[in-house]
Amino acid sequence: MLNRQLKRAQSLVRRRLIIPLFRSPHPPEYTARGVFIGVLVALTPTVGVQMAIVGVMWVALRAIHSRFDFNLIIALAWTWITNAVTAPFVYYAYIVTGRVMLGRWDELRGYATFADRFHQSLPKDAGTLETVWLYVVNLFDSFGVPLFVGSIPWTLLGAWLSYRWSLKLTRVYQARRERRRQRRAERREARLRNASGMASRYGEE
Repeated sequence: MLNRQLKRAQSLVRRRLIIPLFRSPHPPEYTARGVFIGVLVALTPTVGVQMAIVGVMWVALRAIHSRFDFNLIIALAWTWITNAVTAPFVYYAYIVTGRVMLGRWDELRGYATFADRFHQSLPKDAGTLETVWLYVVNLFDSFGVPLFVGSIPWTLLGAWLSYRWSLKLTRVYQARRERRRQRRAERREARLRNASGMASRYGEE
């Protein structure tokens, strides 16, 4: 059961996050900026409103200068690395990191304590939008400064690493794609030359 779920998760990641990088016709830097923005926003403690934040950033950065433009579709896709399944684990890591950075060693607690405290604070009869809003509000109300402080190093490091990784990956793939295109063009030209030569010989005969 677990292996099947892992395979489904790997397949989903490949289809939704990796393959779009390969298929993008844009320059590698443009695509990598999309991954950077998506991961940057995804790793902030704002689950539920991340896609809206990316949309606002896309409009604002395009208005500032065209060199800040990024692949919006790629960015939106990458915001989903934090979701209802992964967010609790990510935010727990933030809280622990924040408390360590603030020197609050006596406040360190296990994950079970964090999960129980958080889920108990959520209303059971709220609508979808209200639940999302209360999710974010309760995060800051319950864990406040440690959550925010702890998210900073993870967010910056994650976004920078994702940019470097996606830029290298996209450049390598596009270079290979260009080499394949050139080889196909060379083979096509060779076939045309051969056909032309054979036609000339038949004409002479």
